[in-house]
Amino acid sequence: MPADALPPLLRQPKTLTLMPTYTCPAECTDCASMSSPRERSSIGRDVVLDAIREAHAIGDFHNVVFTGGEATLRWRDLLDGIALATELGFPTRVVTNAHWALSPRAARRKLGALIDAGLSEINYSTGDEHVRFIPLERVVHATVAALQLDLPLVIMVELRAERRITRADVEEHPLIAALDPELRERVRIIESPWMPLDPETTERYPDGCAADRANVGGRPGCDNVLQTYVVQADGRVGSCCGIGMRLIPELNVATVDDPDFLARAISESEDDFLKLWIHTDGPEKILAWAAEKDPSIDWEGRYAHRCQACARLYRDPAVGRVIREHHDEMLTHVLQSVWIDEHLAPDVVRSALEHRRRPTPAGDGAAAG
Repeated sequence: MPADALPPLLRQPKTLTLMPTYTCPAECTDCASMSSPRERSSIGRDVVLDAIREAHAIGDFHNVVFTGGEATLRWRDLLDGIALATELGFPTRVVTNAHWALSPRAARRKLGALIDAGLSEINYSTGDEHVRFIPLERVVHATVAALQLDLPLVIMVELRAERRITRADVEEHPLIAALDPELRERVRIIESPWMPLDPETTERYPDGCAADRANVGGRPGCDNVLQTYVVQADGRVGSCCGIGMRLIPELNVATVDDPDFLARAISESEDDFLKLWIHTDGPEKILAWAAEKDPSIDWEGRYAHRCQACARLYRDPAVGRVIREHHDEMLTHVLQSVWIDEHLAPDVVRSALEHRRRPTPAGDGAAAG
């Protein structure tokens, strides 16, 4: 860590996410990382390995994720990165569209190599956008292979009000339905809202998905901002893994050309009140608060994915004006919340656990005779 950098304010374990390339065989509309076959930005193998080593040296990171673009297009670098992360004690995850699973045999061969390198978990992405380029059968081949090889997996399915590909299409696919029940039970499927990159565009979702006054109180703080640091294919380092992060300059806080770029990113990010506020309350609550100050800010029923609500905070001049003029009203709340969540509560829990482990002196608690 640079000599002028303070120790991290947030003590919860952090995630290092690596995007070796923005190149991807798919070109989904509103892609989270704005990737496509035409995108050629990439970072070198040395940057990938240096980031992993620095995360280990900092000591506050607990896992390493490889994504993109399509990280498997940088196959040798991916295997080397997984191997180093595993050697340093990090669990690893790969996020992929499974374009490589052309057949059951091809899926097993690829996954076998990833497992040999030390991979801990794999995540597959599918849905209406992805299947325009990558057939669902490839995700199914990759899923079956992961189950047979005992590799934990998660499948992310795009969620909209109207769609062709659903959770049921995965669960009921003949190749998955034919598996033993104990294997089928290990398939984790998460439906995630597919969001427009433009915060002014409203997508249609199933009832109850979008934030409004009735449900905003139950929306938690964002556990990605200030907890996930992303080394992107263009060399920028982001302080969250948010969708559309490339369009929000404030979320890109360092570059790989900076000395100690991860430590610098952490220091720069934790010195930003808005990021702390988003981490504490979540972007939906901040939008609701801003709308109380300026009723012209229309937000209810528009955002099912919090990254789109977050983009609104940064890109809507009206919201930005309210935050600049009134954020001091929230200073005490946010700083107290950070202190309680990151320092007081963990210390109380740690003290209680240590007390429970402490041997009881002879005679303590004995009933009187």
